[in-house]
Amino acid sequence: MFYAVAMFTDALAALALGRMYDRKGAPVIVLSILIAIPFAPLVLLGSFTGAFLGAVLWGVGMGAQESIFKAAVKSMSPAERRGTAFGIFNMSFGVAWFAGSAVMGILYDVSIPALVAFSVLVQLLAVPFLFAMKKRRPV
Repeated sequence: MFYAVAMFTDALAALALGRMYDRKGAPVIVLSILIAIPFAPLVLLGSFTGAFLGAVLWGVGMGAQESIFKAAVKSMSPAERRGTAFGIFNMSFGVAWFAGSAVMGILYDVSIPALVAFSVLVQLLAVPFLFAMKKRRPV
């Protein structure tokens, strides 16, 4: 049920964030990540209501990844290298998703609070990179 909620939120967030990105640009990416950061503590440490809210926040993060991250890749890459740029983005995303999932799987067996801390820390570490990206001028 919560996965369905997250996917519904994903769809709505992708549409809303896409419109916001068209108007405001890269700051919307930073905002979407900051909104999604609390999902792990809410899902793994919270109550039923906290887990529900966490699923909603995870959906926002997924909506951002599936829409505005790709729009940012397009805006930062010249047309003649766009296929390569998307390939690099998707490869990097997949490798990072796998590595993060592996670490989180190990941490799940060791300590749920450590898992939550890892999730929040990794997302927070992404924010400076997103601010750096925000300063890049579109091609």
